[in-house]
Amino acid sequence: MNKKVVIIGGGPAGLTAAYLLAKRGVPVQVLEADPQYVGGLSRTVNYKGFYFDIGGHRFFSKSKAVEDLWNELLPHEMLERPRSSRIYYRGKFFSYPLKAVDALRKLGLIESLRCVLSYFKARLAPVTDPRNFEDWVVNQFGRRLFTIFFKTYTEKVWGMDCREISADWAAQRIKGLSLGKAIIQSLGLRHNKGSGDQIIKTLIDSFRYPRKGPGMMWEAAARLITEMKGEVLMGCKVTGLDYDTARNIYSVTYQDALGNCAVIEAEHVISSAPMRELINGLTPAVSEQARQAASALRYRDFLVVALMLKDRDLFADNWIYIHDPGVQVGRIQNFKSWSPEMVPDSAMCCYGLEYFCFSGDGMWTSSDDKLIELARAELQQLGLADRADVFDGCVVRSPKAYPVYDDHYATNVAIIREELAQHHPRLHLVGRNGMHKYNNQDHAMMTAMLTVENILADRKIHDVWCVNEDAEYHEAGSSGEQDSRGGLRLVPERVSQG
Repeated sequence: MNKKVVIIGGGPAGLTAAYLLAKRGVPVQVLEADPQYVGGLSRTVNYKGFYFDIGGHRFFSKSKAVEDLWNELLPHEMLERPRSSRIYYRGKFFSYPLKAVDALRKLGLIESLRCVLSYFKARLAPVTDPRNFEDWVVNQFGRRLFTIFFKTYTEKVWGMDCREISADWAAQRIKGLSLGKAIIQSLGLRHNKGSGDQIIKTLIDSFRYPRKGPGMMWEAAARLITEMKGEVLMGCKVTGLDYDTARNIYSVTYQDALGNCAVIEAEHVISSAPMRELINGLTPAVSEQARQAASALRYRDFLVVALMLKDRDLFADNWIYIHDPGVQVGRIQNFKSWSPEMVPDSAMCCYGLEYFCFSGDGMWTSSDDKLIELARAELQQLGLADRADVFDGCVVRSPKAYPVYDDHYATNVAIIREELAQHHPRLHLVGRNGMHKYNNQDHAMMTAMLTVENILADRKIHDVWCVNEDAEYHEAGSSGEQDSRGGLRLVPERVSQG
């Protein structure tokens, strides 16, 4: 096959597709809007020798194909790191995943009894057909635990009431976890092997991580693509996508870093760009129904305030979830705990305070100086550092970081999928924003891997939309678990050809 492919977006999905196509000799060009970094949200920023991750990306997958590709791209730079994270609630730090003894001791006897009674009440009288996040979680854990360990953090992340968030979000992120299993696991027990549920889902206790952040992986991918005669064009923002039905060819218009406009023709286009912008930029224009569906899609933005400070050994976790409404920060990373090589001096550390917002709101438009001062004050308020130890800071804003799962998102995505299937063949959507699906890094890569197989076969042999459809939590796993496809997780079967 020698059909040219243009890829919109140089994140994990786009670069995975480009790398695999380039290996097969397919002419491929990647258009990445960022003028400096590849990797999308998996990029690593270098600020004065301090490296920090945008959101935190553990390299762990039950997909052998994904693990093999990581090894192929970065064979000698991966560290094995211990997993450590906690929840901050009411001035106390709780182990995460929750440990029964630790949680009961810190909540206190009365609150613990309330949680247990609330749990049994929910199990005896669950909400039938739960459609929103709150009802789904209350059914699983009870209202008391929902209020303590889910409500505040979730509403910080999404900026909306838990009753406005689709139950799909909960099903995708925390399915398979239950209070009973968590207690059994934390006590070091296992289910009876004859119970039909021999494997207890747990959260991984170690993961791999590039020694200077995930950006190393995608910088390596971009370099290898170039060596195989592919192109990765930086600072190139796509401004239009025109489909010529007579020639069955796409024309991709983009603006480069100097403001010059150019057009590339291709038989196939792979897009990880936000679905809303892609659909509204298509020519011929999509139907009014599809246009309205695309315009209704919503996104949550966030920013990272990276603080450089003296290391007082006050915070050894990879990250801490902040379930405290008294501060605005949602999660705090300690990048030195991800890898010691993320800091230039062992006497220093770098914390990343994550603030979730909407583009254009007060948080998003605050000056960098104000955000750095807010982060310093909140870090001290939480007891994680003395603000006087902070000697520098940096702010990175990430628009459209999370596709919003509201009541209507699934219907809107279905309308768009049908429109593209009928009128835009050979336009392939991949990745988190491309599919408006909260995929993790390995899921995003898998959508690209299967799309490449479809392109090479010149027919649909995989339904890419089935990736992550079983809604299994991204870190759920078990010792020695495999399936009939050699351990591949969340990989759809081939579609029926009959």
